[in-house]
Amino acid sequence: MAVITSDHPTASIREVDGVRTAVIDTGEPAGESAQPPVLLLHGSGPGVSAAANWRPVLPSLSQSRRVIAPDQLGFGGTATGEARTWGRQAWTRHALALMDELGIETYDIIGNSMGGAIALSLAAERPQAVRRLVLMGSMGVAMALPQGLDTVWNYRPGIENMREIIGLFAYDRGLITDQLVEMRYGASVEPAVAKSWEAMFPEPRQRWVDDLALSGAELTRVAQPTLMIHGRDDRVVPWKESSGALLELLPDVRLHVLGNCGHWTMIEKTAEFLGVVEPFLSDA
Repeated sequence: MAVITSDHPTASIREVDGVRTAVIDTGEPAGESAQPPVLLLHGSGPGVSAAANWRPVLPSLSQSRRVIAPDQLGFGGTATGEARTWGRQAWTRHALALMDELGIETYDIIGNSMGGAIALSLAAERPQAVRRLVLMGSMGVAMALPQGLDTVWNYRPGIENMREIIGLFAYDRGLITDQLVEMRYGASVEPAVAKSWEAMFPEPRQRWVDDLALSGAELTRVAQPTLMIHGRDDRVVPWKESSGALLELLPDVRLHVLGNCGHWTMIEKTAEFLGVVEPFLSDA
């Protein structure tokens, strides 16, 4: 079980589909909430982990429900550096295997960026398990490779390269601190992480956007109530090309667009993010 504070969420290691997997698992809250657990799926930025991605919202979310936040395959504490096939199918299989390993049959999902595409993929593949979806700056629909995302996936380890990446993620320049840059840079050069990253998004990178996209037919069959949250000023996954397109395809959907906000809505607009997400997930 994880210890959750605003600064230091910790992960335990579980064997999932043959892979040692780092997972933050808060366990059931005191009094056993009637709400289903929520699975948090992070995005594909260099040096990312579940703790780095979800730290601002974990304390609030875990007050009323069990929260499961894994480092996805190839990232953070789940990176092994071993040669493997990357893509939507691999990340979907790993997430499903984790929930099976934990014995959780019904759950909600919050997915960020690439994690949003995997959330949609889980909902399409196992609709009886997924109750509600929150997609934040989500991929998962056919679109041209955004220039910002191409830059992110082209990251090569370096302090100034990481500063450029964080500058793309954040609208608020105040977030781009030396401490954050050094922390994410340090995470990105861990040997297993760096080796996995080097193999993950080679050129031509449009193919990885295509791989993460569900077909129109798949998306129109995702019947779960879905909340989308997107920064208006997102330069990594622009909202009109992604959430705007998903708005036309998903049957039961609503979209919340935040001005003066980039790709990190849960970090830049934490209170507003929680203010729309928690009521949506609590709605019976």
